[in-house]
Amino acid sequence: MVLLLRKVPHQESIPETSSWQDIFQRDTSAYTACVADDDEIVTWWGLVIEGYVATQDKLMGEIAKRFGLSPAQFDIMLRLVRTPGYQMSMTKLANEAALSSGGFTKVADRLEKAGLIVRRPSRDDRRVTYACLSEHGRTIANNARRTCAAILRQRVLEPLGSDASKALAEAMRTLREVNKE
Repeated sequence: MVLLLRKVPHQESIPETSSWQDIFQRDTSAYTACVADDDEIVTWWGLVIEGYVATQDKLMGEIAKRFGLSPAQFDIMLRLVRTPGYQMSMTKLANEAALSSGGFTKVADRLEKAGLIVRRPSRDDRRVTYACLSEHGRTIANNARRTCAAILRQRVLEPLGSDASKALAEAMRTLREVNKE
């Protein structure tokens, strides 16, 4: 658990070897400050999650309504349309999308059935199969990407402004990096 601590009276006089339990027993104001800061940081994190969920729900609801894509399908299509040659190995795509092999196979089956991707075996390694966007898939992926960007401009950029939006993206990038497995 992360603790945010405000400077409290007498904090400077506490030996560095003291445990937090010792500090709290000697100075109840330190304990009160920690509890207040615990509540504050937990509330902040809750707001981050709530803001993300509300925005993601609006975004994915509109993508589903306009294009018939689930969040996982949209993620895969977006990854493929942004990849040179519009193709990626099935294994790499599953890993990047954080899907299990079985989960990814189901999503890929649905995309293939809808004519949005085709599977192609590798010429160099018969163990590798590529997921490739079809022409129709490229059209849908590009349109969905443009719609996504328009929704994000409306739901994130307009309310926050450019500087706060960039700061939010940088903060999330930092959290992603420090919390990688």
